[in-house]
Amino acid sequence: MPKIKNYTPAWLLSPSPGHDLFKPDPEDPHSSASYLSQNPSRPAPRRTIARRGTEVFIAVGKEIRWADLVFLKERWQEKQAQGRDGVRIKRENSSDLEDDEVLLQSIETGCAEGFRTIKVPMGNNIQQLIISPYANFMAVLTSHTVRIVLLPDPSHLTAPSLDVIKPKTWTLGPTTHVLDRAPIASALWHPLGVNGSALVTVSKDAIVRVWELSQKDRWSFDKASLTIDLQKLVDGTSLEQNFTPSSEFTNKGFSPDSFEMDVAAACFAGRGSGGWSPMTLWIAMREGDVYALCPLLPTQWAPPPTLIPSLSVSIVGNLAAVEDDPDVSEQAKLLAQQQLDWMSDLDNQEPRVIEGPPGEPPTEIYTRPTRPGVVPRLQGPFDLDLSPESDDDLDIELTDIFAIGEKLDTDELMMGEEEELDMEDIEGEGLSISVICLLSSSGQLRICLDVDGVQAQWLPPRNRSKVMGRLTRTPSLLTFQALDVLSSLEVTEYGWPMFSPDVTSRYSFYVTHPSSITYVSLSPWVFRLESELQGDSQAGSEFRIDLLVNGQSSTRERLYNSPTQGGLPLPLAAAVAIRDPDLGYFLLSATPFDPIAMVFDTPEEDFAPIRSASPSFDKDAEVQPLELFEPRPVFQPSHVFDESSALPGLLEQLRTSRHKTILNQEVRLSPLTLQRFTEAHQLLSHETHRLGVAAAEVFRRCAKLQSELKQQIIKANEVKARVEAVTGEDQDSSEPESSNAAIERRLLNAKERGEALSQRLEKMRRTVGKATSRELSDKEKSWVKEVNALYANLFGSEVPADGQTRLKQTLRRYEEVTQLKDELMEQAEKLSTTTGEGEESLNTSTTDLRIPSELRRAKIGQVKKLLDRETALVDAVKGRLARLSAG
Repeated sequence: MPKIKNYTPAWLLSPSPGHDLFKPDPEDPHSSASYLSQNPSRPAPRRTIARRGTEVFIAVGKEIRWADLVFLKERWQEKQAQGRDGVRIKRENSSDLEDDEVLLQSIETGCAEGFRTIKVPMGNNIQQLIISPYANFMAVLTSHTVRIVLLPDPSHLTAPSLDVIKPKTWTLGPTTHVLDRAPIASALWHPLGVNGSALVTVSKDAIVRVWELSQKDRWSFDKASLTIDLQKLVDGTSLEQNFTPSSEFTNKGFSPDSFEMDVAAACFAGRGSGGWSPMTLWIAMREGDVYALCPLLPTQWAPPPTLIPSLSVSIVGNLAAVEDDPDVSEQAKLLAQQQLDWMSDLDNQEPRVIEGPPGEPPTEIYTRPTRPGVVPRLQGPFDLDLSPESDDDLDIELTDIFAIGEKLDTDELMMGEEEELDMEDIEGEGLSISVICLLSSSGQLRICLDVDGVQAQWLPPRNRSKVMGRLTRTPSLLTFQALDVLSSLEVTEYGWPMFSPDVTSRYSFYVTHPSSITYVSLSPWVFRLESELQGDSQAGSEFRIDLLVNGQSSTRERLYNSPTQGGLPLPLAAAVAIRDPDLGYFLLSATPFDPIAMVFDTPEEDFAPIRSASPSFDKDAEVQPLELFEPRPVFQPSHVFDESSALPGLLEQLRTSRHKTILNQEVRLSPLTLQRFTEAHQLLSHETHRLGVAAAEVFRRCAKLQSELKQQIIKANEVKARVEAVTGEDQDSSEPESSNAAIERRLLNAKERGEALSQRLEKMRRTVGKATSRELSDKEKSWVKEVNALYANLFGSEVPADGQTRLKQTLRRYEEVTQLKDELMEQAEKLSTTTGEGEESLNTSTTDLRIPSELRRAKIGQVKKLLDRETALVDAVKGRLARLSAG
């Protein structure tokens, strides 16, 4: 879960040059008015920010702003440092002049401000910017048209010029994607295109087009290399049918397919995914259906080095499993044979090797197989198993789809090989099944698992189409979890939630809505689920998976709440995550007027400095600064204060109309005068209302600022008290206490408090033990029986019937020990009497017995030791019995 360190930095706020990237064009008043309309046009995704490294491209109206964020940050820091070093008098209304002077000085020194304007001929406002995988092309989308831009070199950002850049552009489909045709739902760069030059467009009327772009062939921008009408394909029965769309000039009427197959969004999985994922196009329909098209490839495609070997292993293994199995259907056998034909066509090719982009290895180019066919089967609609039922139509209307491909199975691929496969960690981690995330208009996020796995499928040939028929089994997705990223008050009919990938993990992403930005991570359960799927032990797996589903949930955190303007939240551009050592972990979005940025804590495992072996350095490096405040967004006054009034424009319009004579006449009570005054009143009332709302918001923010300032002062006082308690400055004594004495005093107090707490805990434990009554355990009952039996044997009471055998013999053993003690005592007395008669008697007996005196003394000593030992043993037994009887 990312932790926010700071919101929009100062170098992106007004009046810095970074803020000019997002400021609307003052010469185009209609662009800002459209965002504030109470009746907005048809909702659509707003992806107006694209990035290339630390460079960002931002669409504002019909133009594109281009800047390097690192360069802007460094230039702003240099200006701040110069401002602190020298004294500068700023005059009123001189900010624009000073900015112009700075720009002129930067041009004279050969260094620009780090951002430029790109002019692209567009008829309407730009809605989406889609950059190619290798960042050499960018697709610029309006609602109906697509323009391909050749991105300029980054050196133009520091060139000594501020002129508008007019790069080379091409119109994509000049007779296909036009205003009188269906709008564009999605434009995607194919992950397997040659050097990232294959573009896939999906229009609202469910037509998929694959474009293979080449700067040397202008015809590649005019006609798609592959066109598929999904409304025809969904009803297709054989490979030989024609699935191209009908004539472009045919007027289409209403049909159930045109309503149910209204495309909302489409997506591919990542290039490094395993299996068929990189060539599977997932399509989400507006009415809630999900389809898959696999394999969808351009004529020339460049697979990763591991893709074809992994598919070959999978296809051969699948064919061997179903070939001789009598329970497998004829459809499954035909599918396995078609996949084998497709792979055989690839194996018979000799790939063409070309130079890759700068910094990339050479690329192997393959030709799309023609067997069994070029057009794949449309798989779907998928059944969403365990999906929550809802009566709200907004929960069903999909707006976006996000696919996370399965991980590459390197163990199966490299089986029997001695070499290890060199691949990135992000490609080899995660689930062995694909994850499909669906987002609806109400903000409901459904996380689905493709348990069966989408594979390449084709329609049967014509001679077998009647025998094979249609598929009897409908594909399905397992709904693992459903989350709500919006509250009921934030759901609007015109909202369009969007997915944005994260740069730290492929299992985390952002959801952007006009009201908020939310972070979602699937990591809490993805890796645990994978360990269960790959585990060999089946015992208890059902219980563990059930516990995982009910206990572990995805991480969901609201990062930003958008303020409202005129009762409606301003639309937000889809968030873009950036990871760079100079910028850190950075998230960028924007309203039509201002930027929105968040700086997160950088995870410890990445960008960590190399530490020396010095323990003192490591100790200092682990110290984290004390956080005294919680970051919050910087308040930006409403843009209404910066807008000019529309009343001069109304007067100018009146001067050029046929009623211009009334401007130079006295005011007369006439219908014309009433109409003009009514128009002016409506205009002024609307503007004054917006100014009043903005001023009220400023007043509320000022009042809130006072309360927040009080809270900050209280927290600062608390921190001060804690610091003084540590340093000993909180003592009232006249003589200051040394730091060592203060530390010793605090340690002593802590020790005393710990002992007091231990005593209280022990006292409470005893009290609770006496107060509670519980049944004895089996061991305790056995111990009680043993004590009772021992008591009966020692004191002559009746022995319990169920006493143990060894306890019954205790009394007899005790009597034997007592008798043995008495005998030994008698023998000892006799011996002591014999030794006490005198020297003569001793010598006489010694002579008679012929025993040395030293040996006799030693034997007598041993006997005394044995007597003492037996006496001690008897005393110990008596003491134990006494304690047992007392307890």
